[in-house]
Amino acid sequence: MTKAKVDVPANALSNPKRKKVYIGRLVLPYAMVLPTVLLLAVFTFYPAIDMIINSFYDINVFKGNTFVGFDNYVRLFNHPDFWPAVRNTLIYTLGSVFFLIVLGLIFALWLQRSTFINGIVQRFMFLPHICALLSVAMIFQWLMDDEGLFNFVLSWFNLPGLKWFNSSDTAMISIMIVSIWKGIGYYALILLSAVKSIPTELLEAADLDDSGKLRTFFKISLPMLSPQIFFLLITITINSFKVFDSVRILTNGLCDTNVLVFLIYTLNKTSGQAGVAAAAGTVLLIILMIFTVIYFRVLGKRVHYQ
Repeated sequence: MTKAKVDVPANALSNPKRKKVYIGRLVLPYAMVLPTVLLLAVFTFYPAIDMIINSFYDINVFKGNTFVGFDNYVRLFNHPDFWPAVRNTLIYTLGSVFFLIVLGLIFALWLQRSTFINGIVQRFMFLPHICALLSVAMIFQWLMDDEGLFNFVLSWFNLPGLKWFNSSDTAMISIMIVSIWKGIGYYALILLSAVKSIPTELLEAADLDDSGKLRTFFKISLPMLSPQIFFLLITITINSFKVFDSVRILTNGLCDTNVLVFLIYTLNKTSGQAGVAAAAGTVLLIILMIFTVIYFRVLGKRVHYQ
């Protein structure tokens, strides 16, 4: 990767006015990114570092903090809800990543033609993304109630109704349905913009060579979409590991839906184990870092950048 070179005139530093212009050209890029760097430092890096430090302390507001080393991690790993929470988080993440990317890609391919109806559908698909999760959760609570619309539709086909949020067999799937419904429009539009950016010359050449639609998709379209799919893979994974609101609203962690972030919440707010909660947050951070490294090492090599 070559570094950009800045052409410096021979007499740039001898003339005071030219010297100010030259210094301004050097400082301006850093000044433009400085606010973002400061926001990240204050609201991202500092809390993360403080969380890691607190994970080695027994935090007590009245008696002060006491250094306990790795005791918080030992207590966390021996906690009866930790490993089920890790399992539930992985299940939710894998399901969300798969369905959001696959369904988003299907909708993107369906809506790639610029027609009046497709334009209306695109606008309606994006509406759930801008709706508050609380409103969406309350609507789905009504739809998935024992006497709600979903069970009413099942009764048309003489099928028994399901306890969507009140059974360990369906609660996690129901939460995934809510999250997928809310986010599918956003991710579909990202992939749609990528689909429309594929050069038509390549697709026309494939048609002239009598290439089938499936072969054209896997040999041309999918490689051209790989940067956007890779981006969505990382962002959806991170967002899925941080799921909390839908679990808190819909099931309150019951029916085998306790996830890592909800466990951190209960440890800190309900149990008063802030140090153990900080250790759980650190473990979550490490898991996300491992997934990100694996993605870049394994899948990053398969990304086709134009």
